[in-house]
Amino acid sequence: MDTILEHQRRLHEEVDRLEQAVVDQFMLNPKTHRERLFRDLTVDSYLDRIQTGNKNLQSIYKDEDGSRKKEIDTISGANEFEEFYNRLRIIKDHHRRYPNESVEPMELEFVLESPTPEQLESLDSQFTGEESVGRYLDLHELHQMYMNLKNFKRASYLQYLSEFTLFEQMPKEDKNADYQKYLDAMNLYLGQFLRRAKPLTNIPQIKANAWVEFEKQWQEGTVPGWPKPAVLAEPPSMELFCVACKKLFAKESVYTAHLTGKKHLREVAKLEAEGGSTTAITATAGTAASTELAEAQAKAIEDKIKPEKDMAWGETLAKTFAEILTQKIDETKENVERRQTLTGHERDLELVEDQPELPESDDEEEEKVYNPLKLPLGWDGKPIPFWLYKLHGLGVEYTCEICGGYVYKGRKAFDKHFQERRHANGMRSLGIPNTRQFHEITGIEDALALWKRIEGTRPETVKRDQIEEYEDDEGNVFNKKTYEDLKRQGLI
Repeated sequence: MDTILEHQRRLHEEVDRLEQAVVDQFMLNPKTHRERLFRDLTVDSYLDRIQTGNKNLQSIYKDEDGSRKKEIDTISGANEFEEFYNRLRIIKDHHRRYPNESVEPMELEFVLESPTPEQLESLDSQFTGEESVGRYLDLHELHQMYMNLKNFKRASYLQYLSEFTLFEQMPKEDKNADYQKYLDAMNLYLGQFLRRAKPLTNIPQIKANAWVEFEKQWQEGTVPGWPKPAVLAEPPSMELFCVACKKLFAKESVYTAHLTGKKHLREVAKLEAEGGSTTAITATAGTAASTELAEAQAKAIEDKIKPEKDMAWGETLAKTFAEILTQKIDETKENVERRQTLTGHERDLELVEDQPELPESDDEEEEKVYNPLKLPLGWDGKPIPFWLYKLHGLGVEYTCEICGGYVYKGRKAFDKHFQERRHANGMRSLGIPNTRQFHEITGIEDALALWKRIEGTRPETVKRDQIEEYEDDEGNVFNKKTYEDLKRQGLI
C-alpha cells in the first residue's frame, strides 16, 4: 500500500542512497578516459534523480491539496488502531494474492561495480570518430561554414582551431545573417560537446553568469569588437521619430521618404480616426510623452540594435565555452598536427587500434610516479634506487661538442657514445676518422688539433685507409683497406 507518507519516506531513502552513491563513485580511481567519462555520466544521472526527488518532496511538504495532512490526521486520531489494522489487512491480502512477487531492495541498485566492456563501448555512439570518445573536438563542419562566409579570412583547419574565437579581428561590416547562423551552430555544437564530454558541467549556470557579465559590458560599450551603439551612446533625435508608425529613423532623408509611403499614410489615417495627433515629438516635448509612446520609442531602439546585440552575445557565449574547453582545443590541435604526418594506412590502423581501448595503451591515464629526485626509470617503469644512481655516477653529466652539445649522464654512457652513430657522424662532418686515438676528445678544436698533429707526424706512405678502423660481427678490428678486402672476398 503506497500511501503519501510511505512515498515520502521512500523518496528520502532514495535521495540519501543517491548521495552516498555519488560519493562512492568519486572514491573510484578510473584508469582510462572511457572509465572516467562513464563515471561522470553515472554521477550526472544520480544528480538528476536527486534533483527530481527533492522537487517531489518539496511538493509533498507543501501539501497544496491537503492530502498529507488528512492522512496524518487519520493515523493519529481517535481510531488510529483501526486504521493500522485496516492497512495491515490490505498488505496481507496483497501478498496472499501475489505470493511469488519479487521484491528488490533499493540498496541493490547502488552496489558499486566496475563498468563492463559493453558499457564502455556504448560511449562510442555518443561521439563521432574524430571526437575519439570526447578527447578532441570535431569542428570540420563549422570550419566549412566559416569558409563559406563572404569577405572573411581564409584559413586551414589547423589555423582555424587557433583563431576561431578571435571574433574581434573579423570585419564587423561583413557580419550578417549568415554569420549569425554560423555563431548559432558553433554555440550549439560547443554546448552539446561540453554536455557529452564533461557531463558534470553546469551549463545553464555558465550561460546565466555569462549573460549577466555580457549585459554589463554591453551597456558600458566594452564588449570586444562591439563599441557602444550610436543610439545608446547619444540620445536619439525625437524629430526623426514617427508617431504613427512608432518607429525611430537614423537619417533625415530616410525619415522624409518614409512620410510619403503607403504604410505611413495608412497608419496616419488610423491614428487620426482614433483621435490621436501625428505631430512629431521634439526632444523637449518628449519628456512629457505618454508611457505608451515612451515604450514604443524604447522598442524602436531595441529593434534597431537587436541584430548586433545577438551577434555580440553569440560571440561572448562561444568564447565562454571555448575557455572551458581550452585543454580540449589544445589537444585537438596537437592531434591534427600529428595525424597530418601519418599516411592513410597508418590512420586506418590507428582507428582500428582505438576501438578496443586498453588501460595499458592509454599513456595519459597512467598513474603518476612519485619521483622527487628525478631518477631514471628502470625496466618496471619505476625510479631506480638512489644507491644505484650514485654507483653508476648518473648524476655526473658529460657534454660532447662534437655531438652538437649533447649531454650524457654517467661515465658508462659517455664511454659508449664514442662508437655510436651520433658521434661518428660528427667526426665525419669534421673530416676526421673516428679512431681510438680520438677517444675522450669531445671538443671540436681539440679534435682538429689532434688530427692535424697526426697528419703531420705520420709517414707519407701511411694512407688514410690504414688509419680508419672497422669491426666485424665477431669483434675483430681491421683497418679500412683490410676490412674492405676481406668483405669483398666474402670472408667476413
